[in-house]
Amino acid sequence: LCCECGQFHLLLDNHLYNFQDEVDDELICHICLQPLLQPMDTPCGHTYCFKCLENFMQEYNFCPMDRKKLSFQQCHKSSLLVRNLLDKLIVFCPFKAECQQTMQRCELEAHLQNRCPGFKKYKSELQQKKNPISKGKEDPPAKVETNTPKDPEELSGGLSLVAESSAAAVVSLGTAEPGLVNPAFEETEEGENLPQRTSLVAETTTIEIHREDPEEELGMRIVGGKDTPLGNIVVQEVLRDSVIAADGRIAPGDHILEVNGVNISSVTHCQAVSFLRHPGPVLHLMVLQEKGFSNKTAQQDSTSATNREVIHVTLIKRDRSEPLGIKLIRKTDEAGIFILDLLEGGLAAKNGKLSRNDRVLSINGQDLRQGTPEAAAQIIQTTESRVNFVVLRQPGVQLSDPVEDSSTSNNSSSSSSNGGSPVHHRRRLDQNHYRRKSNYQKGYVSHEKTVAIKKEPKESLGITIGGGRDNKNKLPIYVTSVQPIGCLFRDGRIKRGDVLLSINGIDLSHLNYYEAVSALKSNAASHSVILKALEILSLNSTEPSLDIKEQGFSWSPLWITWLGLPSYLHCCQDIVLSKGNLESWGFSIVGGFEESKGNQPFFIKTIVPGTPAFRDRKLKCGDEIVAVNGVPAIGMSNSELIPMLKEQRNKVTLTVVSWPGSLV
Repeated sequence: LCCECGQFHLLLDNHLYNFQDEVDDELICHICLQPLLQPMDTPCGHTYCFKCLENFMQEYNFCPMDRKKLSFQQCHKSSLLVRNLLDKLIVFCPFKAECQQTMQRCELEAHLQNRCPGFKKYKSELQQKKNPISKGKEDPPAKVETNTPKDPEELSGGLSLVAESSAAAVVSLGTAEPGLVNPAFEETEEGENLPQRTSLVAETTTIEIHREDPEEELGMRIVGGKDTPLGNIVVQEVLRDSVIAADGRIAPGDHILEVNGVNISSVTHCQAVSFLRHPGPVLHLMVLQEKGFSNKTAQQDSTSATNREVIHVTLIKRDRSEPLGIKLIRKTDEAGIFILDLLEGGLAAKNGKLSRNDRVLSINGQDLRQGTPEAAAQIIQTTESRVNFVVLRQPGVQLSDPVEDSSTSNNSSSSSSNGGSPVHHRRRLDQNHYRRKSNYQKGYVSHEKTVAIKKEPKESLGITIGGGRDNKNKLPIYVTSVQPIGCLFRDGRIKRGDVLLSINGIDLSHLNYYEAVSALKSNAASHSVILKALEILSLNSTEPSLDIKEQGFSWSPLWITWLGLPSYLHCCQDIVLSKGNLESWGFSIVGGFEESKGNQPFFIKTIVPGTPAFRDRKLKCGDEIVAVNGVPAIGMSNSELIPMLKEQRNKVTLTVVSWPGSLV
């Protein structure tokens, strides 16, 4: 409990106050979003708390609001008038049960030390708990107690967006800014770790699936692949009454690492679909499953280092913000942190000395044998250049190398090692469709075509369709089959998977399924039909052909093909998430602008069990984020969007496009 403000907060955080009236926006710090404390002015005319600005300038060299170049030495105390206005704000005494007084903010500390019966009672009770024999002996008033009976979660004054990883625990943004702190790894005054409320637990499990019919669908939808920013193959949905649902062990958000002993963590989306659709009575799957947040501190490591090799590796960053491209994870059965994956094209992968399954013993001399991925991330992000790893490797335990394919390499811009920076305000768009500057063309592109056909009035078009804006994913109308009878089969230009835009000038792109069926039937009665359609083409001719499907699988477009659609066919939906002050939003993102790859969409990669995003159940893995609170995400980097999400205290509106995963 802080003796100056009478509230629970971390030692390095600003004081907390209960203000009687709403405080004017001009007196709010735009880093912590609280009334200013020890206000500091920048040369560009913005004002921040002393601690907020000092911590921010340790990481960045620009103003958080307008991103103009800035150093802390250029900043100065705000005028006496501003400081007096802030000090005179009326606050409540935090001990409301015993004291209902109000006072100016600058008077609260003296009130607590000299006049508040509630604070006096608290100190007395605390002293009795520490020393029951002693009667009434109080600690010196300047001592700050950290061993309070409060839940550790209440001690964390900031927010944490779960960062990207195959276990979504890879790296939370561990900045020192109030409002952007990482509560997963906080230290007490004595240097001991608090219980790690926000440490994520994930484990690898081998699951054996049995099918009476070897060709029966598994009944799940998947997203991802090395040719997308998601990287790994992720389960988006498990269908009811399916083989997977009956087994009950696989859930949305699980990462599929192996199929029948074949590593699919670094294959393209189509290759993964092909592996999972392969018929057989028994299917062996290795999956990575998140178990949610852990309240337990790491236990002592009893693992023997016998027959293991200690390896020293140094990686050199060009600047502090450069990501290493390492995915870290905790295991449930072994203390410490381990390398889950090395992102292709990343600094660590290019160096080639670190391997998957290496256990990280230390980074830059800091002991991580009982550490967390978040702690490792904080060390990496605050390092200017040289990052020295000491890792433990068991001989022979090494996963196979990823498939080399420079044209489709996936060095996703994960929030794990990029570090964050606040972003300037962008113009809001009051529209339902957010246009991209260019289509995301990693694997598939769309080509518009016009087909004019002369036919007999009673002759059928001979196609079946799917989709419709009444579909839960609000899909455009697309062709599911071209029947051997009918004029379109004879013509040959309309193919399965084509998106139908219009027939005889009637727009089909915004119709529901039954409206589209009615429009097609009524216009098929004429002597001539003009169809406008969009054909989705693969850019990779070496991909396995999934057009001729195995028997027993119902046809639907692959998830990755929808990514080739132009933005005017996207139907966005708003998802509003709410949370408490001490919760994480509970999802991770990948993607965003990179100099080497240009603009990539932001995708939801992980949704953590037990979090607001998980409880809401509207957000799904593979969803594309196109805007946050109405601000378009196009052109943002990962390190811009992360802080923007973290700034949202209790409510955020995500505008997303949701495409159905590929059915396997």
